[in-house]
Amino acid sequence: MKKLAITAVVLSVSLILTGCGSDDVNQAANPAPGATVSNCGAEVTTPADPHRVMTLGPESITTLAHLGMLDRVTARAGQYPPQYFDEATRSALDTVPSLTDRLDAGGHLQISVEQVAAQKPDLVLGATETVSRQALEPLGIPQLDEPAFCGALSRPATWEDAWDQVMLYATVFSQQAKGQAFVSQLKERLTELEREGAKNSAGASRPSVLVTYPSVGGGPVYAYGSHSMSNPVVESAGLRNVFGDEPQRVFEVSPEQVADKNPDIIIALYSAGDPQDARQAMMDYSGAKGTTAVRRGRVLPLLLNFAEPPTPLAVDGVEQIRDFVKETR
Repeated sequence: MKKLAITAVVLSVSLILTGCGSDDVNQAANPAPGATVSNCGAEVTTPADPHRVMTLGPESITTLAHLGMLDRVTARAGQYPPQYFDEATRSALDTVPSLTDRLDAGGHLQISVEQVAAQKPDLVLGATETVSRQALEPLGIPQLDEPAFCGALSRPATWEDAWDQVMLYATVFSQQAKGQAFVSQLKERLTELEREGAKNSAGASRPSVLVTYPSVGGGPVYAYGSHSMSNPVVESAGLRNVFGDEPQRVFEVSPEQVADKNPDIIIALYSAGDPQDARQAMMDYSGAKGTTAVRRGRVLPLLLNFAEPPTPLAVDGVEQIRDFVKETR
């Protein structure tokens, strides 16, 4: 596991966003320095005791809950499908004000940096095209993003990346012991799931799977390669990613490419909404209609974070895929 460098530094904060006063910045954006961690190609210094955290998506929530730090989240934006969380986590999330849950057709959160800054966060978890580190840094607001989403994962994804996500937040919130305990639990659970997943290919070659993000209502179809967490997820479930030799995270594919791969199973990822819309989009996709997966009805709609990015939710993804394979065998 990659080691997280921890040092104490002093932040120098300047305010450039019109409409925010210097007193607000001193109170919310200039807390005592805490840990400095490597994230998305930069060294980011976080507060010693983050207590006004804003999340821009569900990716960090499971880890924060297991660290006992969910009460530090004071604002959120994006969609948080209840299927990701247990009842206690869902109840805690319900008490956190939501600024917006508006996504574009590609599942990207639509929010402005002004909306985020108005919450006076001392730490932002997640990023969008507009709410970037470049936009928040001049305001003295530290930000951490998932390495897979910021392009920092320039190699095949592994389970170590999911464990690293846990320990990143454990370091930031000074909860290393809880983080290590959670990682140990996840590893034990994954080992058991992989043992069961191996039965999917017992005595035969592993079933092939296409992991895709379809455009509901028509449009491009995207597939996931070796740099995506979905690759180790399907492998742990006993499957073979038909684009597992593609050194990219996600990329657009043509109907001809999908037809040529002829997957046994198709996983249709989606961010929110009706899962059957994502399933039907692949059932109707011209390149998939003749595949073994569609002819046998083996198309699984799966919420995005069960496959992407590397987080503890990926372990849940293995379980859901394993169960689907068993049910449709």
